[in-house]
Parts: sequence; C-alpha cells; structure tokens
Amino acid sequence: MQRYRNLSGDSGVDAYEPGDDFIKVRFRQGVVYWYTAASVGAAHVDVMKRLAHRGQGLGTYISQHAEVRDGYARKEPDD
Repeated sequence: MQRYRNLSGDSGVDAYEPGDDFIKVRFRQGVVYWYTAASVGAAHVDVMKRLAHRGQGLGTYISQHAEVRDGYARKEPDD
C-alpha cells in the first residue's frame, strides 16, 4: 500500500492501494476497506483514486457520501 500524504494533517486515512476497478483504503485504526466499481460505482472509485493520489480529501469524500461510506465491498484488518 502507498502512504497517504495527508496534506490537511488530520485525515483518518493512512494508506491506499489503487487497482483497475477498486481502491483499498487503510484507516489509522488499521482497518482496510475495499471499494469496488461493483459496490460503489466506477465514478466514485475514480474520484477516490484521484483524491488518494493528491493526498487530500479522501476521508472527507468517503464520510460525506453515504453510498461510499456504507457501500464498501469488504472490510478486513490490516495484515
């Protein structure tokens, strides 16, 4: 996973891993959420990838969009 740059300094996001049709997001609590095109839609996944790459706004985006916040495909502890 790639370290999230956290330009705002107060994000709950710690790291991310983009894929062709998904993004995995690890939060500071150590839990990894998988967001896929099938679970939240390709448009949301694309926005999340851009925000992750930029290092700002990803946690806010997830929390402000219920279909993303509640639509993850999988949740697992980080290994």
